[in-house]
Amino acid sequence: MRILFVIQGEGRGHLTQALSLRQKLVAEEHEIVGVLVGKSPARRLPKFFLDKINTPIYPFESPNFLPTAKNKQVNLLSSVAYNVFRSHKYIGSIRFINRKIKETRADVVVNFYELLTGLTYLFYCPRAAMVCVAHQYLFLHPDFVFPKENVFSLISLRFFTRLTSIGASKKLALSFRKMREVPQRRIVVVPPLLRQEVLDLEPSQGEYLHGYLLNSGFSEEIRAWHARHPKVELHFFWDKKNVPSEVKVDECLSFHQLDDQLFIHYMAGAKAYATTAGFESVCEAMFLNKPVLMVPTHIEQACNAYDASLSGAGVVADCFDLNVLLALSEKRIDNSAFRHWVKQADWLILREFREDLLDAGCPLWANFRRFRTNWRTRLNRFLPI
Repeated sequence: MRILFVIQGEGRGHLTQALSLRQKLVAEEHEIVGVLVGKSPARRLPKFFLDKINTPIYPFESPNFLPTAKNKQVNLLSSVAYNVFRSHKYIGSIRFINRKIKETRADVVVNFYELLTGLTYLFYCPRAAMVCVAHQYLFLHPDFVFPKENVFSLISLRFFTRLTSIGASKKLALSFRKMREVPQRRIVVVPPLLRQEVLDLEPSQGEYLHGYLLNSGFSEEIRAWHARHPKVELHFFWDKKNVPSEVKVDECLSFHQLDDQLFIHYMAGAKAYATTAGFESVCEAMFLNKPVLMVPTHIEQACNAYDASLSGAGVVADCFDLNVLLALSEKRIDNSAFRHWVKQADWLILREFREDLLDAGCPLWANFRRFRTNWRTRLNRFLPI
Protein backbone atom coordinates (compact mmCIF):
# COMPACT_ATOMS: atom_id res chain seq x y z
CA MET A 1 0.00 0.00 0.00
CA ARG A 2 1.02 3.60 -0.58
CA ILE A 3 0.96 5.33 2.81
CA LEU A 4 1.20 9.05 3.63
CA PHE A 5 2.08 10.23 7.16
CA VAL A 6 0.68 13.45 8.62
CA ILE A 7 2.29 14.31 11.97
CA GLN A 8 1.61 16.86 14.66
CA GLY A 9 5.12 18.25 15.19
CA GLU A 10 4.68 19.42 18.79
CA GLY A 11 7.17 17.68 21.08
CA ARG A 12 9.11 14.48 20.48
CA GLY A 13 6.51 11.72 20.88
CA HIS A 14 4.60 11.77 17.59
CA LEU A 15 7.86 12.04 15.64
CA THR A 16 9.41 8.96 17.24
CA GLN A 17 6.12 7.07 16.84
CA ALA A 18 6.23 7.87 13.14
CA LEU A 19 9.82 6.59 12.90
CA SER A 20 8.82 3.37 14.62
CA LEU A 21 5.73 2.79 12.47
CA ARG A 22 7.76 3.52 9.34
CA GLN A 23 10.24 0.77 10.33
CA LYS A 24 7.41 -1.72 10.73
CA LEU A 25 5.50 -0.80 7.56
CA VAL A 26 8.57 -0.75 5.32
CA ALA A 27 9.56 -4.19 6.65
CA GLU A 28 6.13 -5.38 5.43
CA GLU A 29 6.89 -3.88 1.99
CA HIS A 30 4.49 -0.97 2.25
CA GLU A 31 5.64 2.28 0.64
CA ILE A 32 5.79 5.54 2.62
CA VAL A 33 5.16 8.14 -0.07
CA GLY A 34 5.59 11.29 2.01
CA VAL A 35 5.63 12.82 5.47
CA LEU A 36 3.68 15.99 6.22
CA VAL A 37 4.62 17.68 9.48
CA GLY A 38 2.72 20.47 11.20
CA LYS A 39 5.20 23.17 12.17
CA SER A 40 5.12 26.24 14.39
CA PRO A 41 7.49 29.17 14.95
CA ALA A 42 8.09 27.99 18.53
CA ARG A 43 9.38 24.53 17.53
CA ARG A 44 11.82 23.07 15.07
CA LEU A 45 12.12 19.55 13.74
CA PRO A 46 14.90 17.71 15.58
CA LYS A 47 17.87 16.56 13.54
CA PHE A 48 17.37 12.88 14.44
CA PHE A 49 13.97 12.92 12.72
CA LEU A 50 15.27 14.64 9.60
CA ASP A 51 18.13 12.15 9.37
CA LYS A 52 16.11 8.96 9.92
CA ILE A 53 12.72 9.34 8.28
CA ASN A 54 14.22 8.71 4.80
CA THR A 55 11.12 10.05 3.08
CA PRO A 56 10.35 13.49 1.57
CA ILE A 57 9.18 15.86 4.32
CA TYR A 58 6.59 18.55 3.60
CA PRO A 59 6.08 21.08 6.45
CA PHE A 60 2.88 23.10 6.82
CA GLU A 61 1.52 25.67 9.24
CA SER A 62 -0.39 24.05 12.09
CA PRO A 63 -2.12 25.20 15.31
CA ASN A 64 -0.02 24.90 18.47
CA PHE A 65 0.08 25.83 22.13
CA LEU A 66 1.99 28.89 23.31
CA PRO A 67 3.95 28.73 26.58
CA THR A 68 3.66 31.32 29.33
CA ALA A 69 6.20 34.14 29.67
CA LYS A 70 8.42 31.89 31.80
CA ASN A 71 8.21 29.16 29.11
CA LYS A 72 6.74 26.53 31.42
CA GLN A 73 2.98 25.92 31.33
CA VAL A 74 0.70 26.41 28.32
CA ASN A 75 -0.97 29.83 28.03
CA LEU A 76 -4.44 28.77 26.89
CA LEU A 77 -5.95 32.20 26.19
CA SER A 78 -2.92 33.37 24.24
CA SER A 79 -2.88 30.08 22.32
CA VAL A 80 -6.53 30.43 21.28
CA ALA A 81 -6.10 34.08 20.23
CA TYR A 82 -2.88 33.30 18.35
CA ASN A 83 -4.43 30.41 16.42
CA VAL A 84 -7.58 32.35 15.55
CA PHE A 85 -5.39 35.17 14.20
CA ARG A 86 -3.50 32.68 12.00
CA SER A 87 -6.59 30.76 10.85
CA HIS A 88 -6.13 31.94 7.25
CA LYS A 89 -2.80 30.08 7.17
CA TYR A 90 -4.46 26.93 8.48
CA ILE A 91 -7.08 27.06 5.73
CA GLY A 92 -4.19 27.05 3.27
CA SER A 93 -2.68 24.08 5.11
CA ILE A 94 -5.93 22.11 4.79
CA ARG A 95 -5.85 22.67 1.04
CA PHE A 96 -2.18 21.65 1.01
CA ILE A 97 -2.87 18.36 2.85
CA ASN A 98 -5.68 17.49 0.45
CA ARG A 99 -3.46 18.29 -2.54
CA LYS A 100 -0.63 16.11 -1.22
CA ILE A 101 -2.99 13.17 -0.66
CA LYS A 102 -3.93 13.40 -4.34
CA GLU A 103 -0.41 14.04 -5.64
CA THR A 104 1.13 11.11 -3.76
CA ARG A 105 -1.79 8.83 -4.76
CA ALA A 106 -1.89 7.60 -1.18
CA ASP A 107 -4.05 4.57 -0.39
CA VAL A 108 -3.86 5.23 3.34
CA VAL A 109 -3.23 8.38 5.40
CA VAL A 110 -1.78 7.79 8.87
CA ASN A 111 -2.64 10.74 11.09
CA PHE A 112 -0.51 11.26 14.20
CA TYR A 113 -2.98 13.52 16.04
CA GLU A 114 -2.84 16.45 13.61
CA LEU A 115 -6.01 18.55 13.84
CA LEU A 116 -5.87 19.79 10.24
CA THR A 117 -5.96 16.22 8.90
CA GLY A 118 -9.38 15.69 10.46
CA LEU A 119 -10.56 19.02 9.06
CA THR A 120 -9.23 18.03 5.62
CA TYR A 121 -11.43 14.92 5.72
CA LEU A 122 -14.37 17.01 6.92
CA PHE A 123 -14.17 19.56 4.09
CA TYR A 124 -12.68 17.53 1.22
CA CYS A 125 -13.41 13.90 2.14
CA PRO A 126 -10.40 12.30 0.38
CA ARG A 127 -10.92 8.74 -0.82
CA ALA A 128 -7.80 7.43 0.96
CA ALA A 129 -8.57 5.52 4.14
CA MET A 130 -7.35 7.30 7.28
CA VAL A 131 -5.84 5.55 10.29
CA CYS A 132 -5.33 7.72 13.38
CA VAL A 133 -2.47 6.80 15.73
CA ALA A 134 -1.88 8.35 19.17
CA HIS A 135 -2.30 7.72 22.88
CA GLN A 136 -4.89 10.52 22.91
CA TYR A 137 -7.48 8.33 21.13
CA LEU A 138 -7.70 6.41 24.38
CA PHE A 139 -9.48 9.52 25.75
CA LEU A 140 -12.47 8.45 23.61
CA HIS A 141 -12.51 4.95 25.13
CA PRO A 142 -15.47 4.40 27.49
CA ASP A 143 -13.22 2.69 30.07
CA PHE A 144 -10.53 5.37 30.23
CA VAL A 145 -10.16 6.90 33.70
CA PHE A 146 -9.53 10.64 33.76
CA PRO A 147 -7.80 12.58 36.54
CA LYS A 148 -9.78 15.05 38.62
CA GLU A 149 -9.27 18.07 36.40
CA ASN A 150 -11.42 20.96 35.20
CA VAL A 151 -14.52 19.47 33.54
CA PHE A 152 -14.52 22.05 30.73
CA SER A 153 -10.87 21.24 29.96
CA LEU A 154 -11.64 17.53 29.74
CA ILE A 155 -14.65 18.11 27.48
CA SER A 156 -12.52 20.36 25.25
CA LEU A 157 -9.77 17.75 25.09
CA ARG A 158 -12.18 15.02 23.99
CA PHE A 159 -13.77 17.38 21.45
CA PHE A 160 -10.36 18.27 20.02
CA THR A 161 -9.46 14.58 19.79
CA ARG A 162 -12.68 13.86 17.89
CA LEU A 163 -11.88 16.68 15.46
CA THR A 164 -8.49 15.14 14.64
CA SER A 165 -10.18 11.83 13.78
CA ILE A 166 -13.05 13.01 11.55
CA GLY A 167 -13.34 10.54 8.68
CA ALA A 168 -11.04 7.95 10.28
CA SER A 169 -11.53 4.29 9.32
CA LYS A 170 -9.68 3.26 12.50
CA LYS A 171 -8.29 4.90 15.63
CA LEU A 172 -5.25 3.06 16.99
CA ALA A 173 -5.15 4.09 20.65
CA LEU A 174 -1.65 3.55 22.04
CA SER A 175 -1.97 2.33 25.60
CA PHE A 176 0.18 1.52 28.63
CA ARG A 177 -1.86 -1.68 29.08
CA LYS A 178 -4.30 -3.93 27.29
CA MET A 179 -7.90 -2.74 27.03
CA ARG A 180 -10.92 -3.93 25.06
CA GLU A 181 -11.62 -2.80 21.52
CA VAL A 182 -14.63 -0.55 20.85
CA PRO A 183 -15.76 -1.37 17.27
CA GLN A 184 -18.71 1.05 17.25
CA ARG A 185 -16.25 3.92 17.82
CA ARG A 186 -13.61 2.37 15.53
CA ILE A 187 -11.15 2.27 18.47
CA VAL A 188 -8.46 -0.43 18.53
CA VAL A 189 -6.21 -0.46 21.61
CA VAL A 190 -2.61 -1.30 20.73
CA PRO A 191 0.80 -1.25 22.50
CA PRO A 192 3.14 1.77 22.34
CA LEU A 193 5.19 2.29 19.19
CA LEU A 194 8.75 1.95 20.48
CA ARG A 195 11.55 1.85 17.94
CA GLN A 196 13.84 -1.14 17.53
CA GLU A 197 16.79 0.88 18.89
CA VAL A 198 14.96 1.16 22.22
CA LEU A 199 13.85 -2.48 22.25
CA ASP A 200 17.47 -3.59 21.72
CA LEU A 201 18.88 -1.58 24.63
CA GLU A 202 20.26 -3.31 27.72
CA PRO A 203 19.41 -1.08 30.71
CA SER A 204 21.89 -0.50 33.52
CA GLN A 205 21.67 1.27 36.86
CA GLY A 206 23.73 4.45 36.71
CA GLU A 207 24.20 7.16 39.32
CA TYR A 208 22.73 10.08 37.38
CA LEU A 209 19.20 11.40 36.81
CA HIS A 210 17.91 11.85 33.27
CA GLY A 211 15.16 14.15 32.01
CA TYR A 212 13.34 15.90 29.17
CA LEU A 213 11.88 19.43 29.31
CA LEU A 214 9.24 20.21 26.68
CA ASN A 215 9.45 23.88 27.68
CA SER A 216 12.93 25.15 28.50
CA GLY A 217 11.65 27.46 31.27
CA PHE A 218 11.67 24.45 33.59
CA SER A 219 15.48 24.53 33.46
CA GLU A 220 15.38 27.16 36.24
CA GLU A 221 13.77 24.59 38.56
CA ILE A 222 16.49 22.09 37.67
CA ARG A 223 19.23 24.66 38.35
CA ALA A 224 17.65 25.61 41.67
CA TRP A 225 17.47 21.97 42.79
CA HIS A 226 21.03 21.38 41.59
CA ALA A 227 22.27 24.33 43.69
CA ARG A 228 20.94 22.52 46.77
CA HIS A 229 22.26 19.10 45.65
CA PRO A 230 25.49 19.86 43.74
CA LYS A 231 26.84 16.30 43.95
CA VAL A 232 23.94 14.61 42.09
CA GLU A 233 24.74 14.16 38.39
CA LEU A 234 21.98 15.43 36.05
CA HIS A 235 21.56 15.13 32.28
CA PHE A 236 18.50 16.94 30.89
CA PHE A 237 17.37 17.38 27.29
CA TRP A 238 15.54 20.35 25.79
CA ASP A 239 14.97 21.98 22.37
CA LYS A 240 15.98 25.52 23.35
CA LYS A 241 16.95 27.63 20.36
CA ASN A 242 20.29 29.35 19.79
CA VAL A 243 22.27 27.37 22.35
CA PRO A 244 25.08 24.82 21.83
CA SER A 245 24.41 21.08 21.58
CA GLU A 246 25.50 20.81 25.23
CA VAL A 247 25.26 23.50 27.89
CA LYS A 248 27.55 22.26 30.64
CA VAL A 249 26.71 24.20 33.80
CA ASP A 250 29.34 22.31 35.82
CA GLU A 251 30.68 18.79 36.21
CA CYS A 252 27.33 17.45 37.43
CA LEU A 253 24.71 19.35 35.40
CA SER A 254 24.37 19.38 31.61
CA PHE A 255 21.55 20.44 29.28
CA HIS A 256 21.61 18.67 25.89
CA GLN A 257 19.92 19.56 22.63
CA LEU A 258 17.45 16.86 21.62
CA ASP A 259 19.49 14.09 20.02
CA ASP A 260 17.68 10.78 19.84
CA GLN A 261 20.61 8.38 20.10
CA LEU A 262 22.12 10.35 22.96
CA PHE A 263 18.71 10.61 24.63
CA ILE A 264 18.07 6.85 24.72
CA HIS A 265 21.72 6.22 25.66
CA TYR A 266 21.26 8.33 28.79
CA MET A 267 17.85 6.75 29.39
CA ALA A 268 19.33 3.24 29.39
CA GLY A 269 21.93 4.06 32.04
CA ALA A 270 19.94 6.46 34.23
CA LYS A 271 18.95 5.94 37.83
CA ALA A 272 15.54 7.52 37.14
CA TYR A 273 13.78 9.82 34.67
CA ALA A 274 11.97 13.17 34.98
CA THR A 275 9.73 14.55 32.23
CA THR A 276 6.92 16.91 31.28
CA ALA A 277 4.75 13.78 30.85
CA GLY A 278 4.86 13.08 27.13
CA PHE A 279 3.54 9.58 26.40
CA GLU A 280 6.44 8.25 24.32
CA SER A 281 9.36 8.91 26.65
CA VAL A 282 7.40 7.61 29.66
CA CYS A 283 6.91 4.35 27.72
CA GLU A 284 10.64 4.19 26.97
CA ALA A 285 11.43 4.67 30.64
CA MET A 286 8.95 1.98 31.68
CA PHE A 287 10.36 -0.47 29.13
CA LEU A 288 13.86 0.14 30.54
CA ASN A 289 12.61 -0.17 34.16
CA LYS A 290 13.25 3.47 35.09
CA PRO A 291 10.96 5.16 37.64
CA VAL A 292 9.43 8.39 36.33
CA LEU A 293 8.61 11.80 37.80
CA MET A 294 5.93 13.42 35.59
CA VAL A 295 5.26 17.18 35.60
CA PRO A 296 2.39 17.93 33.15
CA THR A 297 2.30 21.29 31.35
CA HIS A 298 -1.30 21.06 30.06
CA ILE A 299 -4.47 18.97 30.34
CA GLU A 300 -3.42 16.39 27.75
CA GLN A 301 -0.20 15.64 29.62
CA ALA A 302 -2.10 15.55 32.91
CA CYS A 303 -4.20 12.71 31.48
CA ASN A 304 -1.06 10.96 30.19
CA ALA A 305 0.61 11.24 33.56
CA TYR A 306 -2.40 9.98 35.52
CA ASP A 307 -2.84 7.03 33.17
CA ALA A 308 0.87 6.20 33.43
CA SER A 309 0.73 6.34 37.23
CA LEU A 310 -2.14 3.79 37.19
CA SER A 311 0.21 1.49 35.24
CA GLY A 312 3.00 1.88 37.79
CA ALA A 313 5.25 4.26 35.85
CA GLY A 314 5.94 6.60 38.76
CA VAL A 315 4.51 9.72 40.38
CA VAL A 316 2.83 12.94 39.19
CA ALA A 317 3.97 16.31 40.56
CA ASP A 318 3.45 20.00 39.84
CA CYS A 319 7.18 20.86 39.86
CA PHE A 320 10.54 19.19 39.29
CA ASP A 321 11.18 18.11 42.88
CA LEU A 322 13.93 15.60 42.19
CA ASN A 323 13.96 14.56 45.87
CA VAL A 324 10.78 12.62 45.09
CA LEU A 325 12.45 10.97 42.12
CA LEU A 326 15.53 9.99 44.14
CA ALA A 327 13.30 8.37 46.75
CA LEU A 328 11.38 6.55 44.02
CA SER A 329 14.60 5.26 42.45
CA GLU A 330 15.42 3.33 45.62
CA LYS A 331 12.38 1.11 45.13
CA ARG A 332 12.43 -1.95 42.92
CA ILE A 333 10.60 -1.48 39.63
CA ASP A 334 9.04 -4.46 37.84
CA ASN A 335 7.56 -3.58 34.47
CA SER A 336 7.64 -7.10 33.03
CA ALA A 337 3.91 -7.02 32.14
CA PHE A 338 4.42 -3.74 30.27
CA ARG A 339 7.46 -5.12 28.43
CA HIS A 340 5.44 -8.16 27.34
CA TRP A 341 2.65 -5.87 26.09
CA VAL A 342 5.11 -3.74 24.09
CA LYS A 343 6.60 -6.80 22.40
CA GLN A 344 3.17 -7.62 20.92
CA ALA A 345 3.10 -4.31 19.03
CA ASP A 346 4.27 -5.59 15.65
CA TRP A 347 1.50 -8.07 14.95
CA LEU A 348 -1.24 -6.13 16.77
CA ILE A 349 -0.54 -2.95 14.80
CA LEU A 350 0.40 -4.43 11.42
CA ARG A 351 -2.79 -6.50 11.29
CA GLU A 352 -4.68 -3.21 11.09
CA PHE A 353 -2.94 -2.41 7.77
CA ARG A 354 -4.36 -5.33 5.81
CA GLU A 355 -5.79 -4.99 2.31
CA ASP A 356 -9.36 -4.81 3.63
CA LEU A 357 -8.47 -1.39 5.02
CA LEU A 358 -8.60 -0.08 1.46
CA ASP A 359 -12.19 -1.28 1.14
CA ALA A 360 -13.15 0.77 4.19
CA GLY A 361 -11.97 4.09 2.75
CA CYS A 362 -13.26 7.30 4.27
CA PRO A 363 -16.52 6.74 6.22
CA LEU A 364 -17.67 10.22 5.21
CA TRP A 365 -17.18 9.35 1.52
CA ALA A 366 -19.06 6.07 2.01
CA ASN A 367 -21.91 7.91 3.72
CA PHE A 368 -22.02 10.41 0.87
CA ARG A 369 -22.20 7.62 -1.72
CA ARG A 370 -25.00 5.91 0.23
CA PHE A 371 -26.86 9.22 0.49
CA ARG A 372 -26.45 9.83 -3.26
CA THR A 373 -27.57 6.29 -4.15
CA ASN A 374 -30.63 6.49 -1.88
CA TRP A 375 -31.75 9.80 -3.38
CA ARG A 376 -31.18 8.54 -6.93
CA THR A 377 -33.37 5.54 -6.13
CA ARG A 378 -36.10 7.76 -4.73
CA LEU A 379 -35.92 10.15 -7.70
CA ASN A 380 -36.10 7.28 -10.19
CA ARG A 381 -39.41 6.22 -8.70
CA PHE A 382 -40.89 9.55 -9.71
CA LEU A 383 -38.73 10.26 -12.77
CA PRO A 384 -38.33 6.97 -14.63
CA ILE A 385 -35.93 7.05 -17.57
